[in-house]
Amino acid sequence: MNFPAELKYTKDHEWVRVEADFAYIGITDFAQRELGDIVFVDINTVGTEVAEGDIFGTVEAVKTVSDLFMPVTATVLELNPQLDASPELVNSDPYGEGWMVKVSLPTAESKGLLSAEEYIQLVGA
Repeated sequence: MNFPAELKYTKDHEWVRVEADFAYIGITDFAQRELGDIVFVDINTVGTEVAEGDIFGTVEAVKTVSDLFMPVTATVLELNPQLDASPELVNSDPYGEGWMVKVSLPTAESKGLLSAEEYIQLVGA
């Protein structure tokens, strides 16, 4: 499994990548493997501030639906436009083209975010 060191992770298996004045959020390689083939991503929180730990959408796999939890309090700026046509990007490239949302840069980083090393210990990889 892949755990990029430059990302921060949550216990709920989301990742955060900060770039300039915004951040990208997606699910981890571990999460997408556990869910199986992703067939649909449903996010209806664009333009909304979502509190840390609150649900910002769902991801549907062949046999289950899983909630997506916001790693930091932030406003959802946009969805990944590619996911409508190609939700399988979450499986094939979870840290790149398979990102879920772009959010405003949080004013204060969550103390609950994990380093790659801490996340690896959490999932036992």
